[in-house]
Amino acid sequence: MSTPSRPRLEGHPPTPRLGPANAVPARSGRGAPKVVAEGVPIAVRPDQQTGDGRHPVAWLTITAPRGATPTVTSVCQCGRNLFAAGHHRALALIEDHTRHRDLCPLRTPQEGAAA
Repeated sequence: MSTPSRPRLEGHPPTPRLGPANAVPARSGRGAPKVVAEGVPIAVRPDQQTGDGRHPVAWLTITAPRGATPTVTSVCQCGRNLFAAGHHRALALIEDHTRHRDLCPLRTPQEGAAA
């Protein structure tokens, strides 16, 4: 049995059934499908923004909505991941994050340090 056709909605024309998309042959006539749309650059251009070699290592995220408890998160690529909630703990973590910037092994070279 076939499924009964749905009644047409008022004011909407019936939608035609579409088949699978056909590949467009290349202009060379070899029959290969077109890969890139016209006007799209094929080669990737070099990045025009040249950096100065710096990249972020540590992040301090402070959230202090009005009338709510402030929260602070201190994350570093060296493995540090600390969280504090409340005014006093948030201020203490902000100070600790500032001190960590000078002590982090990723920011300070350890070549001359005594073992």
